[in-house]
Amino acid sequence: MRMLWVVIVLLMPLPAAAYCFQEAGQRYHLDPLLLQSIGVWESNLRQTALNHNVDKSGKLLSTDYGVMQINTSNANRLIRMGLIKRPEDLLGDACFNVQAGAWVLARHLRVCGNTWRCLGSYNAGFHQSAVQEAKRLRYAKEIRAIYNRLKASGSTPANLAIR
Repeated sequence: MRMLWVVIVLLMPLPAAAYCFQEAGQRYHLDPLLLQSIGVWESNLRQTALNHNVDKSGKLLSTDYGVMQINTSNANRLIRMGLIKRPEDLLGDACFNVQAGAWVLARHLRVCGNTWRCLGSYNAGFHQSAVQEAKRLRYAKEIRAIYNRLKASGSTPANLAIR
């Protein structure tokens, strides 16, 4: 019976480990603690987290996958790049999902700058409207609060990359 529990535990998906955030941060020149903060907010670091985004009528608009909640549009880019075969592949490897999230964030920061406001585009995109701007600012506020809590708890971030 004990062996069965060991097998079950070993087969369960594990949340993204700290080294996943370290490696992704190093690769994309981002603070690993910031990436971890996004992962905490997006999925509570759950590898198999799945979210369906629907409009007011209930029509499916897109899906978000894994630790960093990689959206369908970015999943499709990863497919075109030959890195995954289908969006669901983002659920199988937490570290790859963190890498993909860091890639998305780095792309966003190159577009609109290294600011908290720009970080909000990770969740709310770039569309220029008052509603989307409010979503960007709200998201950035939530991530910053998580980041500050993690930092205060003794987590050791790399050099702060976000102003």
